[in-house]
Amino acid sequence: MKKKRTTTDALEIIRHRYYRGKPQRLAELEKTREDMEVGRMIRELRTKIGLSQRELAKLAGTTASVICRLEDADYEGHSLSMLRRIAAAMNKRVELRFVTASRRTRAA
Repeated sequence: MKKKRTTTDALEIIRHRYYRGKPQRLAELEKTREDMEVGRMIRELRTKIGLSQRELAKLAGTTASVICRLEDADYEGHSLSMLRRIAAAMNKRVELRFVTASRRTRAA
């Protein structure tokens, strides 16, 4: 009788327990990753050019709380028009791409 393979890799355990064979959960995870990526990109660019949230908000014609929410990993209300305003305030432009969905969103 073969011994069942065990692991101590926490990510592997979580993937197996919570996501394997659960496409809806995988889709939710991918959406969360995308939301986090938008927020991370805004925060990194803002800090790279030395702006506070308040300063960026003033340049973009919004409030610091809006910038704070956009940078929050849990925020889901990213609007293209607001992203364009923020990009313009930092002398950037938004570039969108449609890419093939990763395999992990379809199966684990």
